[in-house]
Amino acid sequence: MSRFKSLKANPRRSLAALATVLVAVGITGASGASFTAQTANPSNTFTAGTLSMVNSKDAAALFTSSPNMRPGDVAAGTVDIKNNGSLSGAFKLSKGTLTDNHATIKMSEKLNVVVTDCGADVNCTTGTSSNIYTGTLAAMGTNLPLGTFAAAEEHRYTFTATFDSGADDTYQGKSSTVQFLWNAS
Repeated sequence: MSRFKSLKANPRRSLAALATVLVAVGITGASGASFTAQTANPSNTFTAGTLSMVNSKDAAALFTSSPNMRPGDVAAGTVDIKNNGSLSGAFKLSKGTLTDNHATIKMSEKLNVVVTDCGADVNCTTGTSSNIYTGTLAAMGTNLPLGTFAAAEEHRYTFTATFDSGADDTYQGKSSTVQFLWNAS
């Protein structure tokens, strides 16, 4: 209580002390220098790559078989598939729409197909070829993996279709039409 009595008794001294404290705080705040620094990384640009392909027989048939195949005959064709984009991609081959001209006697069940990946060897002679599919046209599935193609990588594929030599007279005049689809992701 004695402090409060002295402050009440001497209000000028109290105001002078308060003013001194306020001036000290003001000087300290106003005179405090601070250092700053800044750096920047401008023009950060992001560009998406591309994934596209070139099909050497785009919109054309791979096979040029005789319209009059007999059991044991072979039809063959080749196609070059190239990754024309700037990114690598997983490539796949699928059997698309398959149409047999007869509902129960299906020529596609008597066409034995072999699809071979020759890699970059356009003549398929270096021994690096690998079979992608062996079986009937009817049984061929979708999304057969072809591997990852780097940008600008190209592979040649050979297709052979052999009309089963065990096909009987019921297959006379029968036909099959198929579409092959190439996909990359």
